[in-house]
Amino acid sequence: MTTYIIRRVIMMIPILIGISILSFAITYSAPGNPAMMNMDPSISPEVREQQIKRLGLDDPIPVQYVRWMGNVLQGDLGTSYHRKVPVTDLILDRLPNTLLLMGASLFLAVIIAIPFGVLSATRQYSKMDYTVTFGSFVGLATPNFWLGLMLIMLFSVQLGWTPVGGVATIGAEFSILDRLHHLLLPALVLATADMAGLTRYTRSSMLEVINQDYIRTARSKGFRERRVVYKHGLRNGLIPVVTMLGLMLPTMVGGSAIVESVFGWPGIGKMFIDAVFQRDYPIILAVTMFGAVLTVVGNLIADIMYAVLDPRIEY
Repeated sequence: MTTYIIRRVIMMIPILIGISILSFAITYSAPGNPAMMNMDPSISPEVREQQIKRLGLDDPIPVQYVRWMGNVLQGDLGTSYHRKVPVTDLILDRLPNTLLLMGASLFLAVIIAIPFGVLSATRQYSKMDYTVTFGSFVGLATPNFWLGLMLIMLFSVQLGWTPVGGVATIGAEFSILDRLHHLLLPALVLATADMAGLTRYTRSSMLEVINQDYIRTARSKGFRERRVVYKHGLRNGLIPVVTMLGLMLPTMVGGSAIVESVFGWPGIGKMFIDAVFQRDYPIILAVTMFGAVLTVVGNLIADIMYAVLDPRIEY
């Protein structure tokens, strides 16, 4: 196991380097000049050239990439063009909010999707199965931003049950209940698509497991159906589901960008959206690489969890 983990970590290095090259090239090739953002149009061309040179944007893209990568390897993600603050400080300031949102979303997706997936599989072609299947397809097809706006209109504007946005009540003392009150809708919206997909994966996996010989053997021994399904079947049925759980981490980073913008949640995702409109290249690259790291780490965690769930799997 240790040898396998070390080998996989070494393999991450060229993958992340390739992603950084593509991300840098695409970002710096996009239309728009960050040196011209928020600048008075009447400013002389000489001042503009000085601004471009100060930011280092007059060098060829390969030269800029090598300079940026050298700073990253030293732990320097650069300074925000718009905010004039080190990108590392901005990320560390907003990272707890994003992790809180992602953690709550993942928790909701797991505790709701897996039980419904198991019920749908054990009651195949029943009304329960059709209802769960229909709900899963609706969840997969519903855009996060539309669902978020509809829930805000219903629960925040019309009913007044939840806040419109933000992470906490302005001017109020810290309260866990207040944070949960603000967290409920964003976490639910972010979890919707992953919840629907996880339900379908769990159902398909359990349908294969419950027809295996060892399940019939367990039933023939007189074990209760609940014990047969959840103790003998679910453990093996969760093996392919673990893959999706590992891949849900990076998708939540992308989904959080939309959800955080809709709900005004001060996290990394909202900062990324703002940076795109402001052509703030250091922030864009830092968040992109953060998502890339989560992707490869999520895959590694999924592979390791295979052995935890099924010791027969060898590396």
